[in-house]
Amino acid sequence: MADGSVTGIAPLLELPSSLRVISLNCWGLKFISKHRHARLVEIGHQLATASPPPSIVGLQECWTQEDYLAIRELTKHVLPYGKFYWSGIFGGGLAILSKWPIEESSMYRYPLNGRPAAFYRGDWYVGKGVACARIRIGPGRKDVVEVFCTHLHAPYEQEPNDSYICHRTAQAWEIAKLMRHAAERGHMVLGLGDFNMIPLSLAYKLIEGHAPVRDIWRIVKPDSALGSAEQAMRMAGGKAVEVPTAEQCLVEHGTTCNSRFNTWRWSKQMKKDLEKGKDSYVDPKTPDLRAKRLDYVFFADNAVETGNDWRIESVEVGMTMRHPTLKCSLSDHFSIEATLTRASDLGEKKAPTMTSALPVETYDLILAMISTYDKRERLQRRLRIGHFWAEVGISISCFVAVWWSPRNFVAFILMLLSTLGFGAGIIDGLMGFLFVGSELRALREFEIEIKRARERAAQLDMRSSGA
Repeated sequence: MADGSVTGIAPLLELPSSLRVISLNCWGLKFISKHRHARLVEIGHQLATASPPPSIVGLQECWTQEDYLAIRELTKHVLPYGKFYWSGIFGGGLAILSKWPIEESSMYRYPLNGRPAAFYRGDWYVGKGVACARIRIGPGRKDVVEVFCTHLHAPYEQEPNDSYICHRTAQAWEIAKLMRHAAERGHMVLGLGDFNMIPLSLAYKLIEGHAPVRDIWRIVKPDSALGSAEQAMRMAGGKAVEVPTAEQCLVEHGTTCNSRFNTWRWSKQMKKDLEKGKDSYVDPKTPDLRAKRLDYVFFADNAVETGNDWRIESVEVGMTMRHPTLKCSLSDHFSIEATLTRASDLGEKKAPTMTSALPVETYDLILAMISTYDKRERLQRRLRIGHFWAEVGISISCFVAVWWSPRNFVAFILMLLSTLGFGAGIIDGLMGFLFVGSELRALREFEIEIKRARERAAQLDMRSSGA
């Protein structure tokens, strides 16, 4: 089939004893990412030859069918099932590969997802969302893993000054709802992707608080860094903080982005030297200020419902190798990889809580953020609509002025100004009348949901205090 899906699914006879899960941002932007196809082909080769072999893979920024199908061809013997997800104008860049049959799939687009005016950033045009797949791993009714692969809106400024923080928070809420619903259906849940957030940020707390899932890395390494050392220094007011080495960042802190080991982070001169065949040595003991973790595997085994107790055997940063001939890193991110093993007994497992674990103050913070963003967008709508009507007036004035023009070149300039100005006004008018209105309605829905969640949290607080 065109999307690489596999038909003729055979029934599964036995539940596996282990799961190998990989999530990777491939950095596969067409015309922009350097050595794109060669790198993604090598990513496919690494997945095909990995030991232990992967069971479920979530890819982000795999934008083109050419790259996806190349990876599918290379991995079909270990990952015979797969789905490329279609979304937006240029595609969402999401794909899920699996060792087991995908029984059902869907693409859920985020209601709040950037702005069309920011065409140079592209988040709105790619239609970011959640790639969903229901994967059957055994013969039992509940032997199902629901996989959610996503790529949240990129941060273009540091929080809390990021003008897109409301978008990313709303997106975290949406994927948390999807994972929560999967757990309520009694299935195992995996949330994979580039979440563009640091551990314990607002979006992170929202995911772990509203869905019964946990970040695998912090389960295994609860004392790992929350962000880059550079961010920690800013938050400490410039005071000295302990800066981990490049090796510690990978092994202890799970940093998948901006690592010193990643050639796409190197200086321009080092990149030029690499292109000419001159490699640079990175000392593992060198302090790494900028490395941070943006990629995650969230997990809930739902053992009481499924009857299967899955435990974390290992978690590590992967795909750190270089391309064999180009000598560059395979992506500007490293992968996050985890192995889960099935225990023979449930032990003391309890059913996951489906009530909110977030404090009321967190919801108040989100509501304040929504209010601030709502005011910004209403101002933007007034300005854009005002610009539209101003350009209508200017255009009419230019047409009138043409009648009194003493020279042809003056008439030409007036017509040109009228055409260009009216074109810009129409674009702003469309965004003001249509897009901003749509965004405000999506924002209103998000606000209502947060208010309801706040009410539930307040009621729980009252019950607990009364008890």
